[in-house]
Amino acid sequence: MPIYLKKPFLMKTAGFVLLLICFGARFTAAQQSAGAVAVTKVLALEHAWNQAEQSKDAKALEALFDDALLYIDYDGTLRTKAGFLERVKSDASQPQQETTESMTARAFGSTVVVTGIYVAKGVEKGKPYMRRGRFVDTWTFSNGSWLCVVSQATPIPHE
Repeated sequence: MPIYLKKPFLMKTAGFVLLLICFGARFTAAQQSAGAVAVTKVLALEHAWNQAEQSKDAKALEALFDDALLYIDYDGTLRTKAGFLERVKSDASQPQQETTESMTARAFGSTVVVTGIYVAKGVEKGKPYMRRGRFVDTWTFSNGSWLCVVSQATPIPHE
C-alpha cells in the first residue's frame, strides 16, 4: 500500500491542511480589519480636505498631500501640489461650500482609492459657480501618514 494511503499519513496531512486553512482565514481577517481601519482614516481625511479647502487653509491641505501630488482639476488642468495650494490661497477664489454627496473607499494594502461625488459653490474671478462632479483620490500610507498622491475630478453635466 502506498504511503499516501496509510492512515497516519492521511491524519497528518489532513491536520496540516486544516492548520493552513485556519491560518489563512486568520490572516485574511487581519487584512480585512487593517483595511477597514485604513478606509475609516482616509474617509476622515477626505472630509478634512473639504473643510480645509472651504476655509482656504493651505497649511492643513499641505499636510494631506504627498509632495509629488498630481491633481487633475474639473477643467482638465494638471496641477502639482504647489499649483493646487497656490489656487487655494488665491484671492480670486472664494469657496463657499465644499461637500461630498457620496463616497466609497477600498483598501489595497498600503493604498486606499476613494471615489465619490462632490459639490462646490463659490465665486471665482468675480463670477459665481456651482460645480458637481465625480472624483477619484488615491492615498498611500508613507512614513506613518496617509497622503493623497493622485486626485482627479470630472464634471457631471447639469441634469
